[in-house]
Amino acid sequence: MLIKGLEVVNGFLKAHQIFIRALHISSIRHSFTVCVEGNIASGKTNFLEYFKKFSSLVEVHEEPVKKWQNLHGHNVLAKLYEDPKRWAMPFQTYVQQTLLEMHLKKQKCPIKLAERSIYSAKCCFVENLYRNNILADIDYIVLSEWFDWIMKNENIKVDLMVYLRTRPEVVYQRLKIRNRAEEQRVTLEHLQALHDCHEEWLIKKSKFPTPCHVLVLDANNNLPKMLKIYEEKKSEILFGLKDE
Repeated sequence: MLIKGLEVVNGFLKAHQIFIRALHISSIRHSFTVCVEGNIASGKTNFLEYFKKFSSLVEVHEEPVKKWQNLHGHNVLAKLYEDPKRWAMPFQTYVQQTLLEMHLKKQKCPIKLAERSIYSAKCCFVENLYRNNILADIDYIVLSEWFDWIMKNENIKVDLMVYLRTRPEVVYQRLKIRNRAEEQRVTLEHLQALHDCHEEWLIKKSKFPTPCHVLVLDANNNLPKMLKIYEEKKSEILFGLKDE
């Protein structure tokens, strides 16, 4: 009787463990983070606007530009463009903090759709500033050490990156049309440099690893064409989940 009783208990414990693992797998499979990446003016805002309509599935997290424009009354983004060497370090430090907050924010919907990520902040924007001698060696090292610590100690889960791939000449013309105050000083050379960083990271994967699969979309097209592409790729981007 004792042996049979132990067998029953062991059977129950194994069934319980299987049930708990199943719940864990289910929660993972139904909770996703998608980051849309790309150059300045690559079409990220229109991408987010398209997927906002799937409100039962998707929660959209826009790049925290408003925070960068008003840090206790200081427009850190504008200061970066005015004097990059002076303001690159405090700006990128704050960018890393605000994007970390975005990644760690509790998820309410099955899919968190984020504009850029802490990964592109480091692999593209910090990297570009360093290559152009705007960030000093010690600034780059400090930012890199902090980034590495975050990767080791925080759960920065990304399941898919959507790369809106554009030619620098295309986004330069878009910048001129939208005419944002902080972007008046952005040059074609700057956009080319950022493009190169994105290509090395997301296409060639020659310097930094990508945290997940990368879906590459040709974003040189006009908006009506891009909306058709988003519709065609919707199932892949939403992991096959259906809007209620």
